[in-house]
Amino acid sequence: MTTHTAMSYDQLPIIDLSAADRGPQARALLHAQLHSAAHDVGFFQLVGHGVTRAETDALLTAMRAFFALPEADRLALDNVNSPHFRGYTRTGDERTGGARDWRDQLDIGAERPARIPGPGEPPYWWLQGPNQWPAALPGLRTAALAWIDRLSAVAHRLLRELLTAIGAPAGFYDPVFGEHAHPHLKLVRYPGSAADGTEQGVGAHKDYGFLTLLLQDTVGGLQVQREDGRFHDVPPLEGAFVVNLGELLEVATNGYLLATNHRVVSPPGATERYSVPFFYNPRLDARIDPLPFPHAAKAPGITTDPANPLYAEYGYNELKGKLRAHPLVAERHHGNLLTPA
Repeated sequence: MTTHTAMSYDQLPIIDLSAADRGPQARALLHAQLHSAAHDVGFFQLVGHGVTRAETDALLTAMRAFFALPEADRLALDNVNSPHFRGYTRTGDERTGGARDWRDQLDIGAERPARIPGPGEPPYWWLQGPNQWPAALPGLRTAALAWIDRLSAVAHRLLRELLTAIGAPAGFYDPVFGEHAHPHLKLVRYPGSAADGTEQGVGAHKDYGFLTLLLQDTVGGLQVQREDGRFHDVPPLEGAFVVNLGELLEVATNGYLLATNHRVVSPPGATERYSVPFFYNPRLDARIDPLPFPHAAKAPGITTDPANPLYAEYGYNELKGKLRAHPLVAERHHGNLLTPA
């Protein structure tokens, strides 16, 4: 399954967000680069984002301490106990494309009280609720929630620059975020290859929000599908976030901006890989209006997939994804939402 990277794809575009502060000429170049990366590739490496090494180290230290806990301590946070899909997923229990992903992880969102949908209310309100935290590591809660706030600010700024880059109003989507946005953070460990030889760390997929900012370690394994149809490696770049656009931006621009398939190939043998994807998502009840921008007439239309319908309200899209990815949680708490086979 592993592919060799063609020479022309050795690196994704590298975008320096700090160029926005270096005068009109530097900002214009930033916008040209952002426009090209988002329209042609849907993926890029982001530097100049302002997140410090100390902030990153604080999160990674807490994360590694979590995965070093005894298995019983991690399983005490089993997401099967959470109707909100929060908590720990043991290796092999998450699914992408119907096949198991060979990784374990901790899913974290905004820390809010549970909202149980009432009669006639959308079932996606189940996605709002408290996180599960390890009692032995109080610092993990502090580090993870600080990371959500920090990267929400980076993603907010990046989205405004991206919209400006394609000639759209910078703040067009500000109302669907704010204090009721629905960010999502995963702390992920890939423990090496599965015993049966399958290499699926995470199967090929697109993200269903606006923007994803990924912190990856030096091991590698992330692959992006390019216009030649093949999956190409994304070499780790020190201090950078790998950014990809989600399906909401593709839909909002009628396909002018790309949500791109990507996957993770398991590291060889017993090599561990750590990664921290952050998903910048709007409010669950947000309806995503089409984006007014001057290139709309050139938009090719969205990629349609009968097996992956996209809904006007964001919460339905995320709920659809969670029910598929976490079948044990779905069966235990949300059997009434599952489509009969």
